[in-house]
Amino acid sequence: MDKMRFSRVLIKLSGEALAGEQQFGIEPQAIGQFCKEIAEVAASGVQIALVIGGGNIFRGLSASAKGMDRAQADYMGMLATVMNALAVQDALENHGCQTRVMTAFDMKEVAEPYIRRRAVRHLEKGRVVICAAGTGNPYFTTDSAAALRALELKCEAILKATKVDGVYDKDPVKFDDAVKYDKVTFIEVLEKRLGVMDSTAISMARDNDLPIIVFNLFKEGNMLKVTGGENIGTIVQGGD
Repeated sequence: MDKMRFSRVLIKLSGEALAGEQQFGIEPQAIGQFCKEIAEVAASGVQIALVIGGGNIFRGLSASAKGMDRAQADYMGMLATVMNALAVQDALENHGCQTRVMTAFDMKEVAEPYIRRRAVRHLEKGRVVICAAGTGNPYFTTDSAAALRALELKCEAILKATKVDGVYDKDPVKFDDAVKYDKVTFIEVLEKRLGVMDSTAISMARDNDLPIIVFNLFKEGNMLKVTGGENIGTIVQGGD
């Protein structure tokens, strides 16, 4: 592709994507598959920031529901995202892609602290920036962190990479009659509780006119297609 639709994007990955077919943990083969495509997109000239969840290792909200202090559980979840970020960094660099892991709180032995201007400079130099540890605050999900970082870094879109090929009116895994949306508004996502991202992230994207594209991460070639402007998955935008 000579001309890409987007020049700078933020890719939001769930922690579960790193587990592959496993129920939990990190599956190197699954990571290698999508990191190969991310490296190809980066090589094409698109600047990429990544935010990765930690649900394959620890989910703070679930632990809180079982009696753990919510703030403590959320900090543990942030640490899980750092582990995932380091795994993805390793896989990307195995594909020849320069990366930087930047964390929301200081972990200087394994990563740089997140400083917006430094992150922008890394992007301008063609490095993939992996933003870990969420926002650095409890009570905020990695969805919210993705929206925040995308806005701070002036990304043109959030690419929500999932195991399904878009947004449906109900769970397509459980319901054969689920209907896929090609386009949906932020208001519809909130009113119908479509589960694209949490309400804080959707509201931030809506208030700042930041489109979200939901697509299947594991279908070969999708990463290049979506950054190249092909209409795959579901686009969330507008609505006012």
